[in-house]
Amino acid sequence: MSGEEERFKLVVVGGGGVGKSALTIQFIQSYFVSDYDPTIEDSYTKICTVDGKETRLDSKSPSRWIMSSHCLSECGVMREQYMRSGEGFLLVFALNDLGSYHEVQKFHTQILRVKDRDDFPMVLVGNKADLEQQRVISREDAQAFTREHRIHYMEASAKNRYNVDEAFLQLVQIIRRFQEIESPPPQSHHSGKQKRGGCPCVLL
Repeated sequence: MSGEEERFKLVVVGGGGVGKSALTIQFIQSYFVSDYDPTIEDSYTKICTVDGKETRLDSKSPSRWIMSSHCLSECGVMREQYMRSGEGFLLVFALNDLGSYHEVQKFHTQILRVKDRDDFPMVLVGNKADLEQQRVISREDAQAFTREHRIHYMEASAKNRYNVDEAFLQLVQIIRRFQEIESPPPQSHHSGKQKRGGCPCVLL
């Protein structure tokens, strides 16, 4: 059955402490964690509807995703491996951390270099919108960056669950549009890769 389903690999990148794990766990399980133990393993599944199509999102090993996510900041080889396999990226920075904003711009540049493309499915996410009084990155600055690079921008709060679902689902929509443009499905082809419908999206 799995061979009949389309799979999307979503990769969440960003500097340490920006809330990558908090956003993902809030999206999958609908609760906020301020501290996450990367030694804990579990299996997460979320059923949602994207563009009117039922979509199943699976994360089979959050601890592996969390550790890999940390490696994205530290290990060049591991970082490029995940960038090569990813079909869409959430670029996460913290609105109260200028360094994380500069770091996520470097991730954007590296993703395009690894993919050898001028554009690719990405959503820039300014997390910690609940800390408005501590904000150091203006919405205007972030929007200027995303306009220049033709990617989508959203502000979110993993703590308040603000724009959490919207960020992930926006990325799925962008990936679908991108893949349809890149390789439109043949009119009469029964390949599992082209079948539309339920699709498990793997969060790496």
